[in-house]
Amino acid sequence: MRGRQLRGVATYLATVAVLGAAAGCGTDRGATTATAADGTAPARVRSGGDEQTARKLALTAYSGYLAASRKASGRSDPHHPELSTFLADPLLTRVRLAIRTAKEHGAVRVGTLVSDPTVTSVDLDAVPPTVEIQDCLDATGWRLIYARDKRVVPGSRGTRHLATATATRYPDGRWLISAGASHEDQPC
Repeated sequence: MRGRQLRGVATYLATVAVLGAAAGCGTDRGATTATAADGTAPARVRSGGDEQTARKLALTAYSGYLAASRKASGRSDPHHPELSTFLADPLLTRVRLAIRTAKEHGAVRVGTLVSDPTVTSVDLDAVPPTVEIQDCLDATGWRLIYARDKRVVPGSRGTRHLATATATRYPDGRWLISAGASHEDQPC
């Protein structure tokens, strides 16, 4: 019975752990123009530097999210302080729940998670501003094991697959990963 429960937990944890960003590969490095919704405000020009800065900060948040998730999962600590440094709700709550569930079943994550993220879109005119990220996550070396005896949890084998995430700029200026999805049915 415990093995069956942990298989579900393993699938859930794998999904939450490999949440990433969303969409494409290319970006326009030129300036973009935006107008007010009612069309009465003058157009404002946003420099390509603003978008490049947003890309860089979003990718930094994403990288921090993966590192903090690895640390928290390896220690079975759903309240690891670095999680809230890089994550925001609703993703923060989902990651904490997954780690807590594994802890309740005596499991931890070990090994390596390889990431290769790409920004697919930047929307600085959205409220709040967002950056979509797409990643090819290699979780084949990242395993869920029983902490007590180091046995691999049945059904927790990792894969190499697509993940998407959304980085959001909050009013205090921080870019945090607020949403993500693991697409295990889409190998990369």
